[in-house]
Amino acid sequence: MTSAQGLLLIADIGGYTTYMSTHRMSLAHAEVNTGRLLGVIVDAVPGLELVEIEGDAAFLYREVGPADAGDLVEEVTQAAAAMHRAFHVEREYVARNLCPCAGCKEAAALTLKFVAHVGEVATQTIRDRLKLVGIDVILLHRLLKNDVPLREYVLMTEELYGTGSAGLPPSVGRVDPAVDGFGTVTAFYVDVRELDPGVGALPAPTWRGRLSRTVYAAGAGLPYMLGRRGRGRTTSAGD
Repeated sequence: MTSAQGLLLIADIGGYTTYMSTHRMSLAHAEVNTGRLLGVIVDAVPGLELVEIEGDAAFLYREVGPADAGDLVEEVTQAAAAMHRAFHVEREYVARNLCPCAGCKEAAALTLKFVAHVGEVATQTIRDRLKLVGIDVILLHRLLKNDVPLREYVLMTEELYGTGSAGLPPSVGRVDPAVDGFGTVTAFYVDVRELDPGVGALPAPTWRGRLSRTVYAAGAGLPYMLGRRGRGRTTSAGD
């Protein structure tokens, strides 16, 4: 096990609990569609390594050094904008595919938020999978519960925010949540839509794309319907 400074980022899908349906077909498609959405989120940031898919969230990381300090805030905002756009493009395809079930149509209500931090982590590789442990990893995850008054945002710890303001819009907010085990923690947030102003004018889904998502949801959801695939697996497929 080795220690390193790391940039830590969680992309968390909002509305997931409400989205999951008790109807068997809707549940199958909801699981499949969530996996596809997480897949495009991860693919949008090749410079960050996927540590783990955590239900409705993707935990990403990269090791940083002294030369990175002045670029981390801008890197986070650019990564968040890229993931946010990829998520919304795919969400529109999922919500507008030809399947009438709630697991597809109600995907339009899903949102995406981000929590980011820079700190000391211990890294280890187990069976070719990267694992991260440490107090900063715990802090990052506990900050998912916060008082940010926005549905979609990027929340940065004071440690990350202090590395620079490049890439940030002028409307930066501040929260001071009481975090279990850490006391009062200061963090700063921005509306992720301000980082990607073009998200309101996304290209309309093509018929070919809508059809491909319909076929994918139907085919990938079939094992769930037959009881041959467990819940919680979150993989995505290409077009």
